[in-house]
Amino acid sequence: MSRAYARTWLALLPALAIVAVVFGTSVLYGVSQSLGWLPFLGQREISLDAYRTVMFGADHRREFWTALAFSLWVSAAATLLAALLALLLTLALGPQMRANRRVLTILNLNLAFPHLVWAIGLLLLLAQSGVLARIAAALGWIERPADFPVLVRDRAGLGVIIAYVTKEVPFLVLILVAILRAQAESYTAVAQTLGANRWQRLRYVTLPLVLPGLLAGSLLVFAFIFGAYEVPALLGVRYPKMLAVLALDFFLNADLRARAEGMALSVLMALVVLLVALLASRLRRQAVRP
Repeated sequence: MSRAYARTWLALLPALAIVAVVFGTSVLYGVSQSLGWLPFLGQREISLDAYRTVMFGADHRREFWTALAFSLWVSAAATLLAALLALLLTLALGPQMRANRRVLTILNLNLAFPHLVWAIGLLLLLAQSGVLARIAAALGWIERPADFPVLVRDRAGLGVIIAYVTKEVPFLVLILVAILRAQAESYTAVAQTLGANRWQRLRYVTLPLVLPGLLAGSLLVFAFIFGAYEVPALLGVRYPKMLAVLALDFFLNADLRARAEGMALSVLMALVVLLVALLASRLRRQAVRP
């Protein structure tokens, strides 16, 4: 091991130790409670009862599997749409995206809004009593605001998907712009010199450069959406719920014994994200493989 390598790890050691302690303590706390370790209630026996209750119990089985399917649908749809739109926007603007400070400023302004504030804005804009519905009724396009299409608080999760897509596209675009800025423009110039047309340069030069970063960014977006609470709680409906909303309902239950079920749901959510991360890692290796 070289001295420079050792010095790098020694410099990172304090920060890594703090992260390991905080993260490890949180994981241990959550897993132990999901296994029924609730000493404040006198429960010190380890079991899988909480997992069996939420997954196969008569009272919660349907709600859990419905919430899991709904969470996967919303997270996957929002992530795929955001990734596709970010890629198309970056490729459409091309070099202008990397040099246009006005566009980059607009993207950064979007990121400055918290997700909850953004969701409230969309609710005021897209609800059947919102701004667009009232404008459409005033212009005579619809008879009354209540005739406006249901875009938020709908059973298909369209409002939640719209909120996340409009928030995550700028995040992914900035990732792609940073990747393109770090790459030498000689790749494209060489391909053009060798006779490659625009589509060939896009397929064989630009896409291989940005695809690994896009996959990594999409994984972050999926994990965030899958575990987020505030936007689905505001723009969603009471049924079906996303897993994060259902888990917090368990955790905030007046019966403290339901906390084990809430922690069990949180652990299951973490396992789903881990599986998706492993799949994304495999896809990324295949994408960079020559």
